[in-house]
Amino acid sequence: MKPTTPMSRPSVLLVEDTLSLQMVYRSILATAGHRVVVAGTAADGLEQFRTHRPLVVLLDLILPDRDGLEVMRDIQALQPETRVIAITANGSVNRAVEAMRAGAHDFLVKPFDEGRFLSAVQNALAEAAPREPAKPDPVTRSRDPGEVSDGSGFIGSSEKMRRSSETMRRIHSTISSVARSMATVFITGESGTGKELCALAVHANSNRAAGPFIALNCGAIPQDLLESEVFGHMKGSFTGAISDKQGAATAADGGTLFLDEICEMAPALQTKLLRFLQTSTVQPVGATRPRKVNVRIVCATNRDPMDAVRRGHFREDLYYRLYVVPIHMPPLRDRGQDVIEIAEAALARFAQEEGREFHGLDPAVRNLMLSLPWPGNVRQLLNVMRNVVVLNPGGWVTSDMLPPGLADEGRVSEPDPGPARLPDVLSPDSLLGLTLAEAERRLIEATLAQYAGSIPKTARVLDVSPSTLYRKIEAWNAKAS
Repeated sequence: MKPTTPMSRPSVLLVEDTLSLQMVYRSILATAGHRVVVAGTAADGLEQFRTHRPLVVLLDLILPDRDGLEVMRDIQALQPETRVIAITANGSVNRAVEAMRAGAHDFLVKPFDEGRFLSAVQNALAEAAPREPAKPDPVTRSRDPGEVSDGSGFIGSSEKMRRSSETMRRIHSTISSVARSMATVFITGESGTGKELCALAVHANSNRAAGPFIALNCGAIPQDLLESEVFGHMKGSFTGAISDKQGAATAADGGTLFLDEICEMAPALQTKLLRFLQTSTVQPVGATRPRKVNVRIVCATNRDPMDAVRRGHFREDLYYRLYVVPIHMPPLRDRGQDVIEIAEAALARFAQEEGREFHGLDPAVRNLMLSLPWPGNVRQLLNVMRNVVVLNPGGWVTSDMLPPGLADEGRVSEPDPGPARLPDVLSPDSLLGLTLAEAERRLIEATLAQYAGSIPKTARVLDVSPSTLYRKIEAWNAKAS
């Protein structure tokens, strides 16, 4: 086999035995501009690795011919600087923890969204590859007041801004004003409203645009690994720490650290984050001396942060330290004509990627889109437009091209689970003698039973995020196995 030349060298090796997932992941990576080589078995994966020597390996931990952790150790032995991202199923988070302790750079738990997937790959590539000299910052050019760079994909030109809703114009103005300062930005809004894109816009319009943008989802990482993910660890600091690991705070030095789902952070780590904000120093797990870093913090949550403070889930002093410049991302249903602007921009972009020609949205589709509640917000709208482009040859987008059932969302909504109340099977007497953890588990399980196992409904009733419930259930299952 001919050796790979530097110009054709793939940056990512994907080892995944499920063909349908292999095709989806490869398509997402290729669309994002990554050179990818794929393998369906451990043997083929190691052969491809020896041939191409990629910088990043996406590795399913459950392969038909060999254990994924063994494959990871072989890869690390062949090329220690390669960054491995472990992929595992929803019920096997403990395997991901094992992989992280064995030296994996990051992990993904199926099912994961496209943004989290690409962010993990981009962060791994940024750490594995030598950084190129910074190019002139395109956002330092002269701008009209209130104009925001669209390099992040958040929003476009000033002409489009004039057509956007008044709320969005205020958001543009806030971003333009705060971007070049060091003030912490706190973004709130429902899931799918574009909080990470807002954070990217703040970064892209700042003096740090040439530096790294590191995103960390505080709700997607097991609590026992979160400190290591944020601050890093030293070799030998705990069992399985076979090498030094750079944390997100250090990786973001000279740039921006985006902490998503900040209200899901464990109380012990909130204390350390507060110290980090006060001193601008990072002390990895196992290190004896702190290191000074220059990082701008942007954080986000889909919850009410003040309510989390009142409930004792979030430190009040940390809240006031972070809540300097608030930006609330409105749900798509409240943004009027922005729905059409976003849909048409997405249609043009996806059509170009797929090599197809679409003229736009016909009037019936426009009216339908303006009437829909869009519970998934911008993320749902983008998925709809991607579906239209992939499954149709082109022309005007008509109602029959839309995903089945989309039109029904405007007429039929999911029944509200109603106000929170104690499930009938529980009584104060039945909780006496239990530990707080046991009482919590009994309440969660009883509420799940009351709503037929629906985690989203249970989360709404108990006023927690679904990711919190998933983590607790996974922890219970891991203890039982």
